[in-house]
Amino acid sequence: MGFQQGLSGLSAAARNLDVIGNNVANASTVGFKASTALFADVFANSLAGSGGTAIGIGTQVSAVQADFVQGNVSVTSNPMDLAINGGGLFRLDANGAVSYSRNGQFHTDKDGFIVNAAGARLTGYGVGSSGAIVPDTPGPLQISTSDLTPQVTSLADIVANLDARETIVAAPFNINDATTYNKATSMTIYDSLGNPHTLSTYFQKTAANTWAVYAAADGTPLAASVGTLNFLPTGQIDTTATTLPFAVSVALAGGATTPLAFDLGFSGTTQFGSAFGVTTLSQDGYSSGKLSGFSVAADGTVQGRYSNGQSRALGQVVLANFANPVGLQPLGGNAWGETSVSGQPLVGAPSSGSLGALQSGAVEESNVDLTQELVDMITAQRIYQANAQTIKTQDQVLNTLVNLR
Repeated sequence: MGFQQGLSGLSAAARNLDVIGNNVANASTVGFKASTALFADVFANSLAGSGGTAIGIGTQVSAVQADFVQGNVSVTSNPMDLAINGGGLFRLDANGAVSYSRNGQFHTDKDGFIVNAAGARLTGYGVGSSGAIVPDTPGPLQISTSDLTPQVTSLADIVANLDARETIVAAPFNINDATTYNKATSMTIYDSLGNPHTLSTYFQKTAANTWAVYAAADGTPLAASVGTLNFLPTGQIDTTATTLPFAVSVALAGGATTPLAFDLGFSGTTQFGSAFGVTTLSQDGYSSGKLSGFSVAADGTVQGRYSNGQSRALGQVVLANFANPVGLQPLGGNAWGETSVSGQPLVGAPSSGSLGALQSGAVEESNVDLTQELVDMITAQRIYQANAQTIKTQDQVLNTLVNLR
């Protein structure tokens, strides 16, 4: 049996060296997970054998097991690179064949799909018509380069302080006469075609704690006052005497929907004995915009940035985890395949459940410990030599037996 034992030891040691060599070769492979050879002893079956006197006939490699511990995260110059900090794997689609990987080196192809070096597409959740993420069946993520559709202004809001010390103006409002109003401010609003228009707002104090509000669009005054602000002695808006928001209607030319109707609010506006000042000017419209870039958040949301200053979600990267990731089948190309041993994938958004967070502009390095691998290599070499010595010794014993006379 000495020959059989020695041969099995040589074979197992060689397999162990193969595993170690593969780990060393992939020490710089992004997302690579080091493997370990697992050994088991071998015994011959015998009906008459006694458990106390049985001698093993060697060893065998029972499995090669991947170590899915976290690798170091390093920053890169590519904003498309993604690193998983925690559990989970990227879900990839290659012509309908789904695979999984920890390698987050991605780029966009000519069709706008996010792909890896092998051309497999990164999958995730899409975006509905309202612009919200739809957590449905994951599909390949595609970055749309189409222009952002303009949005007409439907609500504008001004937060300011009107100086209670201002004098009352008795003259009728005249946009060209600054003595007929106390203060003014302006903001930009947008029509249905995304064209900007300047909305100027004028404040005329008509009585104590009472201000008439006038407006003009692109320098053209509207027909009448858009509303009246009434204040309490405490300086806050009297909501019982003031109906907010004010309804504003602006006649337009040039092909846009006319009139441009929107609400003008003054929630938070005050009348204190201090200088006039505008705290906030806001409105919900914007012009059309071109995609100028995008980024990936920690929860996997792909956020597009547009030339008009707006941003919107373009999709969401999903991750997959397994009850037994050790049972995944290595496919090569930094990819793993689902098996009956690994269990079904648990798919979800990053930072949810057992799934880790994403870091954009970074990759997860290989978790191979070169120092440990080199020490293991020395040990495997010694084991190989020792098993070769076993065969040599058995050969000498057999040679002595043959030469007996």
